[in-house]
Amino acid sequence: MKNEIKLFEQSKIRSLYDEEKDKWYFSVVDIISVLTESNNPRRYWSDLKIKLNEEEGFIEVYEKIVQLKMVAPDGKLRETDCADAETMLRIVQSVPSPKAEPIKQWLAKVGYERIQEIENPELAQQRMREIYKAKGYSDSWIEKRIRGIAIRDELTDEWKKRGIKKNIEFSILTAEISKATFGLTPGEYKNLKGLKRENLRDHMTDLELIFTMLGEASTKEITQNTDAQGFDKNKVAARKGGTIAGNARKQLEIESGRKVVTSKNYLPNNRNNKKLIK
Repeated sequence: MKNEIKLFEQSKIRSLYDEEKDKWYFSVVDIISVLTESNNPRRYWSDLKIKLNEEEGFIEVYEKIVQLKMVAPDGKLRETDCADAETMLRIVQSVPSPKAEPIKQWLAKVGYERIQEIENPELAQQRMREIYKAKGYSDSWIEKRIRGIAIRDELTDEWKKRGIKKNIEFSILTAEISKATFGLTPGEYKNLKGLKRENLRDHMTDLELIFTMLGEASTKEITQNTDAQGFDKNKVAARKGGTIAGNARKQLEIESGRKVVTSKNYLPNNRNNKKLIK
């Protein structure tokens, strides 16, 4: 499953794509927040569940609501009520709001776009470019970010073939690469940049992205060439791949006299934003 943030107008809606079921799940509380503009959407949803539970037919809908881990405001993964598009439409119909119809159209659009992207993967990249461009990222940064996503996907696909199944195992292997490349785990890196729920790679400089790609591409090559099987051997390969990138980073820092790892980020209140974007 892949956690993402979808935008409805200016509102963020936490979303999660289940690759096995080929469907999107959406945070019920986030949808409720958009519909009601309530200061306490969780309380609104709690009261609504009690009310709807008394209505005929809602029990069947409620049974389709699932608890999934999504990024909470404190940056940690926490379980929250989620529903697929079909179930969410039923919930939206129960909330009196002028935004009900736009939300319905938005949910349908998200599903339709996914179908288009499956048929033509280039559309997904194009939409990604448009989103980053609207946020002020440079064309060169966007190309690196998209290439980095492709390299990451190739690596995780390789891990899956070699017995890596649990989320915690993916996290540990990723941390091994990051630690060897930058001297920091992803969590430590986010703290350095002052990030909470934001995606770390969306706040990296060009050089940070480049060395991230080098570490993961090197890991994939070593994993394939050594035919690493199982968690322990893949952990060794991850450390070796990260070390290759880490050595290259250190050499560049010596020659350039400048550190690659930086606290710069793309947060709106960051004074270094314009300099970083350039």
